[in-house]
Amino acid sequence: MFGKASKTIMIAMLGGALLGSGAQAALPVGAKAPDFETRGALAGKVFSVKLSDALKKGPVVLYFFPAAFTKGCTAETKEFADQADAFKKAGATVIGMSADPVDVLQRFSTEACGSKFAVASAGPRLITNYDVALKADNPAFAGKTDRTSYVISPAGRIVYVHSALDYRDHVKNTLAAVQSMAGDHKH
Repeated sequence: MFGKASKTIMIAMLGGALLGSGAQAALPVGAKAPDFETRGALAGKVFSVKLSDALKKGPVVLYFFPAAFTKGCTAETKEFADQADAFKKAGATVIGMSADPVDVLQRFSTEACGSKFAVASAGPRLITNYDVALKADNPAFAGKTDRTSYVISPAGRIVYVHSALDYRDHVKNTLAAVQSMAGDHKH
């Protein structure tokens, strides 16, 4: 599925992600991405988000963020929105995930996402299945997700992971991963 050059790129990107990750846990590359169905919002409209349905269209960038309308999460989401056309050109669907309730994400889908992609609510089981529970001593953060971005192949396998609370490299790195995948399919 991947050419030799893109395997090297994926390994190099993964190595960089692990070095800068702050030792956060995440599912490994090659793991089967757990399917899920939850409620989300796109352009302010609430609907059901199902991973297996999104994968039928191509790769999925599934990015977890701690909380809507916080500085880093809003900046990251706006950056994903700014690059939405590039993700689409590479054949990828972007889905943002947090433990926020759907009514909050409904507003976030228009205000931060610019109505460019869906954001969905991650419940406790989904957070556990993706190993993205935010590890913090502050009880205010209980039940929140850490900042982890996955690129999932149409076959449902994780091909790239970036786990770091600093939001700045998530968009750049996941976009490079999906563009690498798109390049492999052209050969």
